[in-house]
Amino acid sequence: MVPGIQPDPDWFSVPTLELARKLIGTLLIHEQGVPDVNGRTGAIGGIIVETEAYLTGDPASHAFRGKTQRNAAMFRAPGTAYVYRIYGVHHCINVVGAPSGIGEAVLIRALEPVWGIDAMIANRGGQKNLCSGPGRLCQALAISTGKHNGTRLTGEGPISIRLDDTGRLPAQTEIVATRRIGVSTGIENLWRFVAAGHPALSRPVQPPMISSIRSRSSIEK
Repeated sequence: MVPGIQPDPDWFSVPTLELARKLIGTLLIHEQGVPDVNGRTGAIGGIIVETEAYLTGDPASHAFRGKTQRNAAMFRAPGTAYVYRIYGVHHCINVVGAPSGIGEAVLIRALEPVWGIDAMIANRGGQKNLCSGPGRLCQALAISTGKHNGTRLTGEGPISIRLDDTGRLPAQTEIVATRRIGVSTGIENLWRFVAAGHPALSRPVQPPMISSIRSRSSIEK
């Protein structure tokens, strides 16, 4: 059984900054996990605890200079996966969050691993910082550019964003907005969103920052 609730496709059709915040506390699930001892293929994944938004006109965005073969998935419909490779080694997964043709996305930077942890450890070759960082989480969940770039995250494919119906990340969790990591331009934008104090974050939060409380809307269909 796949964890969580699959939201309607319209759930993704919100401004990209709103989507980046809204994704905190949702689930990233890959349904192609390794078979368990009974030969069943189970879901692997966890709770999203860190994201970063990349918007139109943002010099740090892959879409800043327009549509290319590499970033074409960013210009597709909301809820599309944009998966790219960085440094020729690590894969990173983004959720497209703007109308078709705009070119905006939200990078998923960290997960709290919950389902299929043994499979994730095998994929990563160890347990340390299992899903803390965009490259690590993609390796743990066996997400790759060749297999998953351009696929839908709305339930049609093996990877999906789902709503947590069990309250693993409480509705009153503080969400902090702060500067993004590893960018040399657009550094003044507070477009990184994190579940405050969560142990799975890729890096601690540094000021400047602003905070808010996660609302119930993030766990409603």
